[in-house]
Amino acid sequence: MSVTSEASTSWHGSLFEGSGQVSLASSDQGPFAVDWKARSEGSTTVTTPEELIAAAHSSCFSMAFSLALAQNGTPPQSIETTASVTFVPGKGITGSHLNVNAVVPGLDQADFDRLAEEAKVGCPVSQALSGIEITLEATLA
Repeated sequence: MSVTSEASTSWHGSLFEGSGQVSLASSDQGPFAVDWKARSEGSTTVTTPEELIAAAHSSCFSMAFSLALAQNGTPPQSIETTASVTFVPGKGITGSHLNVNAVVPGLDQADFDRLAEEAKVGCPVSQALSGIEITLEATLA
């Protein structure tokens, strides 16, 4: 069975002077403002496509890692993942860095590192982002 997820954007004006709003079909928390200034200069109040990709990447990796840990017989107590997606104007999206901290009782560092790397590679969002560099920094707490 396939599942289709949706988001919509309404944009008004040119790229540099215009702005838009992104709505997620599953959320009543929006719409979220988007504009070029936030995308090219950064913002703590306006979202960007890269922030939305980071949300998708961090959640997908966390799910993939949780599955891998459980299949290893060492289910996680907790996984905290931050994805940092980099955008360079004129060049595009250049990378995604996953920073994960996890509490996994009974797991040694070598297996933790191996399973984290496998989850990074196997995560469907990582696969969709295969055209950019994806890095991983994983800490076993």
